[in-house]
Amino acid sequence: MSAPQHILTGYRVLDFTQVVAGPTVTRLMAEMGAEVIKVELAPGGDLSRLLPFIRDGRSGYFVQQNRGKQSLCVDARTTQGRDILRELVAKVDVLVESFAPGAIGRLGLDWETVHDLNPNLVMCSISAFGQGGPMAGLPGYDYIAQAYAGFTDLIGEEGGSPYFPQLAFGDAATGGFALAAVLAALLHRERGGPGQYLDVSLLDVYLNGQEIAVQAASLSDGAMVPRRTGRQHFSVCPLGIFRGAQGYLVIVGLGKQWDQLCRVLGRRELAADPRYATNAARVEHVADVTALIEAWLAQVGDDAQAIRLLEAERVPVAPVLSVPQVMRLPQVQARRAVRTVVDRALGEFEIPGMPLRFSAFGEELDLQAPFLGEHNAAVLGRHLGYDAARVAALEAAGVLHSEPVPGATQPAA
Repeated sequence: MSAPQHILTGYRVLDFTQVVAGPTVTRLMAEMGAEVIKVELAPGGDLSRLLPFIRDGRSGYFVQQNRGKQSLCVDARTTQGRDILRELVAKVDVLVESFAPGAIGRLGLDWETVHDLNPNLVMCSISAFGQGGPMAGLPGYDYIAQAYAGFTDLIGEEGGSPYFPQLAFGDAATGGFALAAVLAALLHRERGGPGQYLDVSLLDVYLNGQEIAVQAASLSDGAMVPRRTGRQHFSVCPLGIFRGAQGYLVIVGLGKQWDQLCRVLGRRELAADPRYATNAARVEHVADVTALIEAWLAQVGDDAQAIRLLEAERVPVAPVLSVPQVMRLPQVQARRAVRTVVDRALGEFEIPGMPLRFSAFGEELDLQAPFLGEHNAAVLGRHLGYDAARVAALEAAGVLHSEPVPGATQPAA
């Protein structure tokens, strides 16, 4: 028996997801060697095929989230299309979907049905608010769940408008939580348990990121209400963004780090000053602490030198970097946290790297993102035994859809 290609080699995944949260689960599984069959509903497929950056009709967004997957584009409104999906359910280990609650059931693939078809199947549903509760049926994206979870309210200037973050952190985090649940369910199955249903929501995941706000509001009987405080943390000081000579720096001084910061500032006496000796006292005097630090940064006059001085005393510090600066950061390059890939249409470009690392599988897999319906024949032939004539008939009937694959003289098989 040959060695496994990666840690999930041999597992099969049926992927009914779009955009980010759901595709994160299946992308990571593909990176770990699982066979991922991405079901794209005809005629357009995954909505993210239309998201920027688009060059020559190909979306970098889609490629980043779907490398290593096989595209099966099927019209699930047809009886034949639904039959295909039901047949595939019986052949896979995992089904992941990110439709609005109830939509997968309208395709005839609710949990009760798929569990009857395949009792060993692990099914994971990802949604904004979960599969139950008064808000379950509402449409939602990352930013909607973020607003409901109290995150958006904590971002912005005190007394001003909340600010809008420019990244889908909740989607990515939810994908990571969902992956953990899927892998735990597979482990349970390997130990002899049955397949099971997983309900993962962005709202739940976002609330898990409220490390202070929820418990503090509860324990204080509402006396401590988290609030927007601009560039400084509402309950820890110093912890915030400080204006430097050339840009902005994030500086943190918790516990003994405050004493270390005082040494860097050349103000050792502040460590014992009653106004600053405890975190609670510093929070009361946050404007003074901010002024002290920013005055020192201006005096140094060189942000790079200020960072070196702070790091020498083990004070946590970071420059606020732009995305292009992050991409060139030596640490990022050393860990391949941003890596170069080659797409068949887009050519060479950079995407975020694989965040999971395994000592027994050090090599990254050579993966490609699929074109719409590129693997119709391959998937149906390999798993369901459909021959070329049957696939061609389904395409002629409009049950299967596909787009041309650059450089291919015939449909991929």
